Amino acid sequence: MRLRLPRWAAVTAALAVLAGAGTWTAAASDDPPPVHRADRMLSVDGVRLDTSYFTGDGEGRRPAVLLGHGFGGSKDDVRAQAEQLARDGYAVLTWSARGFGASTGEIGLNDPDHEVEDVRKLIDWLANRPEVLLDKPGDPRVGVTGASYGGAISLLAAGHDARVDAIAPQITYWNLADALFPDGVFKKLWAGIFFSAGERPGAGSADGCGRFTAEVCALYQRVAVSGKPDAAARALLEARSPSAVGDRVKVPALLVQGQADSLFTLAQSDAMARTLTANGAPVAVDWIAGGHDGGDRETERVERRIGAWFDRWLKHDTSVDTGPAFRVSRTGGVDSTDGRATLRAATADRYPGLTDGAVTVPLAGPPQTFANPAGAAPPAVSAVPGLGGGISGLSSLGVGLSLDFPGQYARFDATPQTAAVRITGTPTVRVKVTSAATDGSAVLFAKVYDVGPDGRQQVLPAQLVAPYRVDDARAGRALTLTLPAIDHEVEAGHRLRLVLAATDLGYASPTVPATYTVAVEGPLTVPTAPGLSTQAAALPWWVWGLPLLGLAAAAALLLTARRRTAAPAPDPELTAVPLQITGLSKKYKGGDRYSVRDLSFRVEQGQVLGLLGPNGAGKTTTLRMLMGLITPDEGEIRVFGQAIRPGAPVLSRVGAFVEGAGFLPHLSGRENLDLYWKATGRPAEDAHVDEALRIANLGGALERAVRTYSQGMRQRLALAQAMLGLPDLLILDEPTNGLDPPQIREMREVMIRYAAGGRTVIVSSHLLAEVEQSCTHLVVMDRGQLVQAGPVAEITGSGDTLLVTLAGEIDDALVEKTAALPGVGSATRADGGLLVRLDGTDATALIGELVRLDVPLTGVGPHRRLEDAFLTLIGGGSA
Repeated sequence: MRLRLPRWAAVTAALAVLAGAGTWTAAASDDPPPVHRADRMLSVDGVRLDTSYFTGDGEGRRPAVLLGHGFGGSKDDVRAQAEQLARDGYAVLTWSARGFGASTGEIGLNDPDHEVEDVRKLIDWLANRPEVLLDKPGDPRVGVTGASYGGAISLLAAGHDARVDAIAPQITYWNLADALFPDGVFKKLWAGIFFSAGERPGAGSADGCGRFTAEVCALYQRVAVSGKPDAAARALLEARSPSAVGDRVKVPALLVQGQADSLFTLAQSDAMARTLTANGAPVAVDWIAGGHDGGDRETERVERRIGAWFDRWLKHDTSVDTGPAFRVSRTGGVDSTDGRATLRAATADRYPGLTDGAVTVPLAGPPQTFANPAGAAPPAVSAVPGLGGGISGLSSLGVGLSLDFPGQYARFDATPQTAAVRITGTPTVRVKVTSAATDGSAVLFAKVYDVGPDGRQQVLPAQLVAPYRVDDARAGRALTLTLPAIDHEVEAGHRLRLVLAATDLGYASPTVPATYTVAVEGPLTVPTAPGLSTQAAALPWWVWGLPLLGLAAAAALLLTARRRTAAPAPDPELTAVPLQITGLSKKYKGGDRYSVRDLSFRVEQGQVLGLLGPNGAGKTTTLRMLMGLITPDEGEIRVFGQAIRPGAPVLSRVGAFVEGAGFLPHLSGRENLDLYWKATGRPAEDAHVDEALRIANLGGALERAVRTYSQGMRQRLALAQAMLGLPDLLILDEPTNGLDPPQIREMREVMIRYAAGGRTVIVSSHLLAEVEQSCTHLVVMDRGQLVQAGPVAEITGSGDTLLVTLAGEIDDALVEKTAALPGVGSATRADGGLLVRLDGTDATALIGELVRLDVPLTGVGPHRRLEDAFLTLIGGGSA
């Protein structure tokens, strides 16, 4: 039966429909009800806007949502979110803004007379839809959301059109002039990226302005040449900013802003929140981990929260939970299953702003003189706009990527922290600047580093700097610097470092050489937002749920009316064998492809076995099946002769560090271990805490709060937790993630000590050199299947794998011919030559064939490196 779909209503004269009927199509979805989409060109003041209209099944009128896209994108970028909102009971209209996608017109940077007026006409159109809920004739119940460019249009629409009922802007600006010209300094790289995004693909314009309006084009060219914004440029951008109509925005607003964002910083959302709250509007603020500089945008969570926000304020559902008034995502470590940073929430029932809970940190250092180099080169490096990849997010994991050049900056250090401090907001400091430039001015870039205990390793939180233009500084000028807003924990033993640099890659600096002198005139003041409650890093669910898995399985069987299948009887011949896997297979959910297929291997007592394979090889799936977390489709796993099932008693002899451990930060290491052991329900005397701690070698740190631990100490505490009860089989998935070389060496020694007592360790790791040093045996997997198993020495020195050394480079065709030789399994480039795995031939025959092919060989012999063996076994894939 075919669905009868409503016809398009007549469009108002101001919004005439172009020739051609719209076409309804069903949007593919696994989740009923279906979503219907109508694509159509709408004419607004002679400009064609490419639109899509999404509705779900259902009777009656429903609220509407306008969904905007980011700069350089189109309506297609938000299709998935539009479909979900339609499923949730909204009529959703998306459009490509002027100059983007298939829409015509020129880009005016959300000009009120054009882009904002377009949105007003789209609201007119929604008011004529028979399925859209009206508050009164011509006034649809409508919310507006979008990210970046689309986020700004939601704020502007609320300021220019009283019919907007709720908004949810994401990672956007409040004042575009302040965003691109902070304190009068030109953000040249981001501005350049903006204008390159405005070029039509494959069609450069003679004036270099692409699709921009003439006035916007002239603004950019003028500022890009001078390197300094003028009053007219600021005025134009401010007039097209939400701040220009901020006093009119009085609707419920969910403000989502990115911490990893050097384009639109947290200060932009702070200005939004303060203004809208003063207007009396309900406001919630959400600081996500990612942003324009990359990182985790938390898309799924954010879109769920936007849906809840609209449910509350458009559907008037008072039972819905819209979330806390303030939320910030914090990094809680690294997920060893995928290498991504894990996130936890810190929340408060009010937005604290950027200066709440200020504490002072004294800075030391005499006045310092440094140079602004000729041409402002080489520039210091902080954020690298457009590079992406979430580099700014690495700072939360203790990785520093910034660069300052000697002689081009002043540095002032604090003493090491005696206790950890969490900075949430904008640090400030009072300084005096003296300029020897001919005009008495200076451009400085202020930043605060988190410096490690060694005094050298330093991290720039979120890779952010604050630019400052200082005028009339010949005789010295005192001013208060406001540093970038961040959420960053400084661990005990670390110190804060204030740096003022003369240059930065992302900004325009004076090209004339000059010297500046800077002195600090007070302490560094840092906000701590003490009202925030940080969500504890959750323990993996299996830690708490393991004792209940048997009951849960029984309940599931009863609910589904399935008969319990008796577990296979123990195998008496395997009671001393820690692990035997036979014919193990697991398919991907809902498909015929295998994540693990026909896997068989055996592990003996006293072995340290390394589980190796490239990403997607099936290692983590295998470990999850071994822990009883997921059920194999075929085959079996026996631990000390007993078949593994959820809740199997033999799992009490297994310790695991599979998904990283979560600890309560305010408790000591010992208290965390005690709490974990109590959760298992086993007697306290069976924990063997002292033995586990002696092996983990935590020392006096055990009595300190976990929040003061370094990453290496947390990993060792997690290992001690896995060793509680001294399990006979210890499973470790990426135990060295996030550790530096000395910490990795310590972890290696811990594993070796543990196995020395006759127990068995299985470790999955990407660090091949480390596996070679710590493991006695290996299992190599690729594409879910076993490639090779055996002692490390046997695999690295395997007689069937030879290193062919060459007199010179050979081309890919010759490598392929070598791999295709009879009796050759594979041929792979390696340092020093070619790795050849034999499969039926011998070294003598191989040499003859290579000579025949004119391969310039200089020698043939067995290889000895695990990395070479691994690459050969998997055909060159990466670990």
